[in-house]
Amino acid sequence: MHPRERLPFSAIETRAPLKLPDGLRLIVWPLLALEEWDMSRPMARMVISPPQGVPMLPDHPNWSWHEYGMRVGFWRLKRMFHDLGISPTVTLNARVCETYPQVARACAEAGWELNAHGFDQVPMHKLEDQKAVIDKSVDIISKFWGKKPRGWFGPGLTQTFDTLDHLSAAGVEYIGDWVLDDEPVTLKTTHKPVVALPYNFELHDIVMMALQNHPSDELYRRAMDQFECLYAESAERPKFLSIAMHPYLSGMPHRIAHVRRAFADMLSRPGVAAWDGAKILDWYRTQPQRVGG
Repeated sequence: MHPRERLPFSAIETRAPLKLPDGLRLIVWPLLALEEWDMSRPMARMVISPPQGVPMLPDHPNWSWHEYGMRVGFWRLKRMFHDLGISPTVTLNARVCETYPQVARACAEAGWELNAHGFDQVPMHKLEDQKAVIDKSVDIISKFWGKKPRGWFGPGLTQTFDTLDHLSAAGVEYIGDWVLDDEPVTLKTTHKPVVALPYNFELHDIVMMALQNHPSDELYRRAMDQFECLYAESAERPKFLSIAMHPYLSGMPHRIAHVRRAFADMLSRPGVAAWDGAKILDWYRTQPQRVGG
């Protein structure tokens, strides 16, 4: 199905406002992505370009950049979340449970939500059998965590026209790959409906730091600009603000203070709380369902 077949168009101004509990008006959704970069393939990202501009395999320099994130950056972010009382959604390649079990176990023991992010960091379009990889990913995380992941982010946020149907068949209840609304929306599939939670690609450390090459404090400035707009609008209807982090970017020493300051400043405001994806989903299901929303 084309996305427009899955979700009728609906202007946000025409919808009745949703209602958050306990005087809340804005929900911050922190996301931490944990990935497996297979050295037999080109790296998912590059921090340093190869000599003469021709990628070489194995790519030790960029693989080791990612490895720093798992060995050091992750633990720096973990301390930050603990200090601020935040439980993020951890969206992980299922293979991380096998290659970095200490990291995955630390997330589970902290009580964080585990969300499926494919098996390893390969776009959905390149898989010979999407359904098999989705089922395998959900199964590995379920066995490691002791419960089934309810959410999904595609590697590289990729989908084909069939992906949502395979996800629904595998029991996935929500996705974060669509950035088309400020509110959760319900998507049609050939199985059970799937909810798209309000995500964005611009408060995203890969976009800001690895692609747009902004200075270290850009995440704070952009997050607070986004927050101030949404916070003002949240006086009339609830708003959601997601921030996506990767240990090899947000966990770097020159960035972590700016990441911490953004969360601390947002959460200090009245009516603001940090929820994981499962909590947003459970709340949304208590709300009256609307066409296009």
